[in-house]
Amino acid sequence: MRAKTLIAGLVAAMGLLWQTPAAQADPGAKAGPVVVELFTSQGCSSCPPADALLQELAERSDVLPLALHVDYWDYIGWKDSFARPEHTARQKRYAHSAGSRTIYTPQMVVGGVDQIVGTRPMAVTDAVMRHLQMGPVVDLSARRSGDSIRVTAPKPDVPGNYRVQLVRFLPEKTVRIERGENAGQTMEYINIVTDWRVLGDWSGLEPLDMSFPVPGPEKSAVIVQQAKQGAIVGALRLP
Repeated sequence: MRAKTLIAGLVAAMGLLWQTPAAQADPGAKAGPVVVELFTSQGCSSCPPADALLQELAERSDVLPLALHVDYWDYIGWKDSFARPEHTARQKRYAHSAGSRTIYTPQMVVGGVDQIVGTRPMAVTDAVMRHLQMGPVVDLSARRSGDSIRVTAPKPDVPGNYRVQLVRFLPEKTVRIERGENAGQTMEYINIVTDWRVLGDWSGLEPLDMSFPVPGPEKSAVIVQQAKQGAIVGALRLP
């Protein structure tokens, strides 16, 4: 009961925060969603409120929320059906970039830069709005032809060492948790990452023009990020 009350309270708080004047995006800012990564686990009792906040973020077209389920909670009696060691490795790289060796759930990373406890809606909202007001560095476009996608972008104002990545994700899934800290709960998850791969590196010295296969029914997005897992400078949901 306490968990459900906390979830309801956090979601309500997030809804109110989006309605404040400070949470309104600059209409003159460049288009492109802000990427919010949630490191979560079905076996973590602190995670359901953050999972609910991610669902609230998914209501916004200018935010790309992604759930990366980690595997380091699997030992306590319930194996997360979405967990991947690659997600744990990605979270460790973020921790390393912040000068830390500690990883935890739930954690949200906004724009590849801001690392926030996933149950702090005000901090998450503030970070999202800062990134929306700045706008993306890279303005991505995409066109689909069958199972192939062509992604283009003009040369950015600031060249850099960029990494172009493809993310595949399930829009939603309901899971009945039988054991572990969340035993007996039925959880709804959204934008569950199933694959995150590097397509190639880009210097930004020339326009981007890249084609690659994207077969299957899963949703997908392209993310351009500074090398060594730095700031996310552009993102686009693929058609």
